[in-house]
Amino acid sequence: MPHRIWIEVVTVALTVITLTGCTTNTEELLSHNGSTMIDVWNQQTSGASLNGQASQQLLDARQTLRRSLVEPLTPSSSEPYTRTAQNEIHRQFHRLPNPDLVMYVFPHWAGTDPVPVPGYSTVFPLYQRVQYAMPGERLEDY
Repeated sequence: MPHRIWIEVVTVALTVITLTGCTTNTEELLSHNGSTMIDVWNQQTSGASLNGQASQQLLDARQTLRRSLVEPLTPSSSEPYTRTAQNEIHRQFHRLPNPDLVMYVFPHWAGTDPVPVPGYSTVFPLYQRVQYAMPGERLEDY
């Protein structure tokens, strides 16, 4: 009998919690004060909430990032990434240094029939794979 009462209490509690969650008013939770998405976008991107000087700085910064859609790319802007006969003989992607590590293995016993192994040194690279730099990223030649 006590087991049945416990199940009924849990059932009633879950029902109350579910109904409470369904009665939440989304307008109160996510009020937008009559603003549309385009209004919010224009307000945040036009600098209307900023003072005049900060607004002008924002517009100047945006203007420097814009480029013309009709003007072709200048050769100097795409030169480091363009394959030509001249730069084909030179490496564009230089290998980054991968130092060797030296590890000393102390004398030990090895195998199912213990055999003495004398101490020795071994060399292995620090990184597992060869890493390359982007064009112009590293100036030193390795």
